[in-house]
Amino acid sequence: MLDQDERLLRCFSSVFPALTKDEIESATAESVGVWDSLSTVTLAAVIQEEFNVEIDPDALPNLDSYVAFRDYLFSTNSSGSAHS
Repeated sequence: MLDQDERLLRCFSSVFPALTKDEIESATAESVGVWDSLSTVTLAAVIQEEFNVEIDPDALPNLDSYVAFRDYLFSTNSSGSAHS
């Protein structure tokens, strides 16, 4: 079974297939030329499906990097419930 980091990397890779693992881990909306608002929504949908969590739509504007998604996801999973 893949650990959470590997699963999240796989989610990002499915949305940004041209990025390497290192590029994904440092990816931000500013550093990835093709990352736009649709990419953020797509990432959220892929992550929700992969991790069986619900991402608060109000959080989407702040989810503008790999680290931001990772922090949001892992804080959601560790608390046992999705953000509201």
